[in-house]
Amino acid sequence: MCFVCPECCDPLSCIHLHQNMRIFPYSRCNLRPSFHKFFQPTCTQQQQWRTQELLQWWAQKLFSSTTEDDNRRSKPKLLVILGATGAGKSRLSIDLSTRVFGNSEIINSDKMQLYNGLDITTNKMTMQERVGVPHHLLGVLDPTKPACTPSVYRKLGSDIISDIKTRGGLPIVVGGSNSLIYSLVTKRFDPETDVFNGSDPDPVSLELRYDCCFIWVDVSLPVLNRYLANRVDEMLDSGMFEELVEFFRSGEDKRVNRAGLGQAIGIPEFEGYFRDFNSVRRPSGGDPETEVEVYNEAVKRIKDNTCHLAKKQVGKILRLRDAGWELKRIDATEAFRAVMAADSGGGRVAEVWEKEVLEPSVKIVKRFLDE
Repeated sequence: MCFVCPECCDPLSCIHLHQNMRIFPYSRCNLRPSFHKFFQPTCTQQQQWRTQELLQWWAQKLFSSTTEDDNRRSKPKLLVILGATGAGKSRLSIDLSTRVFGNSEIINSDKMQLYNGLDITTNKMTMQERVGVPHHLLGVLDPTKPACTPSVYRKLGSDIISDIKTRGGLPIVVGGSNSLIYSLVTKRFDPETDVFNGSDPDPVSLELRYDCCFIWVDVSLPVLNRYLANRVDEMLDSGMFEELVEFFRSGEDKRVNRAGLGQAIGIPEFEGYFRDFNSVRRPSGGDPETEVEVYNEAVKRIKDNTCHLAKKQVGKILRLRDAGWELKRIDATEAFRAVMAADSGGGRVAEVWEKEVLEPSVKIVKRFLDE
């Protein structure tokens, strides 16, 4: 017969003496040798104690699990879609809202898209792209006022979540600014802490004030970088340069808060160009060579800084995951490869997106809402 030491849980090799029903243990435990030398419980006592210990352990486990589930059910449910810039977060949120969860409302968590103005430069969704889905905190803040801090965003976002819940809706937080998301969902947010930056960042809080479902839309960085470079060209073709012409010529660049919208990628990169050249259109081969070079350098810097931002955002997401946040990763790489393929048609892209991104996301959210 084998028992376990009540003090150290070390297996005991025992000799059962039938004459007095005593147990003489010989254990590897050396914390309290006197315990094994002088304390010799009977078989019946040993079994009773062990049974009591097991019952107490199971009771604690069951109580802890029940309490945790009850606490989670008492919190408002919140869907959060994370990912690097350009990874398809907005498209996924629209697909989920229009095709599956019709009572959804979207809350923007991209810090540059909070501000009014520069819609193309900050890549805001157009009214047509929103297809009637309610959006909040998208282009609503005055860019000349003090920048929106995480604490301010926490207050704005929580008020909107409460309003959506009173209407029986599902709030979906969407955006790449992980510091804003962190400030919104943590139970006790301290604006003096920084959990993302520095050589020794503060600990990530695991206490959340909402019952959150985190979907992380991930794309292989080499593939995403190629896509982002092409997207910058598409934004320029869609009027980004002309938008910046008006921004600088009107003097708006002097009025916006440099800690807010003034940090948007495109403004610092083109600032030198508009200071040196009074152009109202993009330079071409017929323009002075110097102007073309300065323009091309500005575009290159926009592409490089956008890719750098994406890498930094992924690093912050990994920081949250490694700290213990339960993130559901959706790999959208194949969908982006389909977009980048020269011979792929729209049908092929939609098919891959449906299979690799939308369908698994729908399953995750349905399971979350049924819990």
